[in-house]
Amino acid sequence: MNEGRGFRWLSPLGTGVALSVGLCLTPGCDGCGKQGATPGTAANVAPEVVTEPVEPLPELSELDLDMRKVVLGRRLYHDTRLSGDGTVSCATCHSLDHGGAEPRAVSVGIGGQLGPINSPTVLNSRYNFRQFWDGRAADLREQAAGPIENPAEMGHSFVELIPQLKENATYTAAFQEAYGSEITKELVLDAIATYEESLLTPSPFDAYLRGDKGAISAEAKAGYVAFKEVGCTACHSGMLLGGQMFQRLGLLKDYFKDRGKEITPADLGRYNVTQKDDDRHMFKVPTLRNVALTAPYLHDGSAETLEEVIRIMATYQLGQDLDAAKIAQIKAFLESLTGELPPHAREPEAAEAAAPAGVTPAPVGSGHQTPQVHG
Repeated sequence: MNEGRGFRWLSPLGTGVALSVGLCLTPGCDGCGKQGATPGTAANVAPEVVTEPVEPLPELSELDLDMRKVVLGRRLYHDTRLSGDGTVSCATCHSLDHGGAEPRAVSVGIGGQLGPINSPTVLNSRYNFRQFWDGRAADLREQAAGPIENPAEMGHSFVELIPQLKENATYTAAFQEAYGSEITKELVLDAIATYEESLLTPSPFDAYLRGDKGAISAEAKAGYVAFKEVGCTACHSGMLLGGQMFQRLGLLKDYFKDRGKEITPADLGRYNVTQKDDDRHMFKVPTLRNVALTAPYLHDGSAETLEEVIRIMATYQLGQDLDAAKIAQIKAFLESLTGELPPHAREPEAAEAAAPAGVTPAPVGSGHQTPQVHG
């Protein structure tokens, strides 16, 4: 997974072209193992905000991507043939029309099976320091392999899938063009991951950080101030406003006790990977980009609105009782993080259905609903 800077665009866009998050509003790190972006180092940041804890995303033109692989990965990402019964694709649980996440508390796999956890967003996920809520995958290639062969998710096997893809002349030609090779498991995963790495969503707040003072509302500006003052940026900083550390859910108050439901294996978080008691209820801090589009929130999908998850996290991570005005300000700031999809993100037919004639479809939360996806 390429996480550097100074990227360049290898070729034109060419052929037509996960938040499921809960805020980790914490004043401390509590063994978070922070990694990733450092504040205030992104290029083209306005001088007065160069020391801010949040960085703008790179421009799409800076990315070092081969568009042949991106377009191939896009097709695979939206192809239900990657599931055992032909009903689920990567996009089923990571919908471009829902901020790269899903409008359900937990994922639905083949045969209507319910998964154990809420899918995190795939958008901007190239900058996560680990993948999945529990961080069990090191990068997007490793992450993409899991759901395809999980019997409760896509329920396929690469032993069967690769021969099926080889029977398709279009796929065979596309892999030869993009990789100069026949179809293999490794190249399928690389293509999907390359497509996902291209899904950057610059937002009005990025424009604000780059010096456009009118890019966000006065309430959003007040919300950003409040966001910093109450301690949110201890975990939600850098380009993703998250995605760079693990943190315990219920740092200052027992969230799971008050939730009143039986503890599930998914609730154990990072513990499932390390088997260390200190990692119980530790989760990767989610990105807050496009968070206004990805309800329901938290790993368990228990919070239905932004206001609710802001209140929950203020209580259990900060030990604070925020008033309605403060919550509204923070919500306005979070809404300014809603970005735009790159022009190549959607399949051509979906892009055409999503926008009027002559208009390039871009807003993350608008347009034609793609009925398949996972990944």
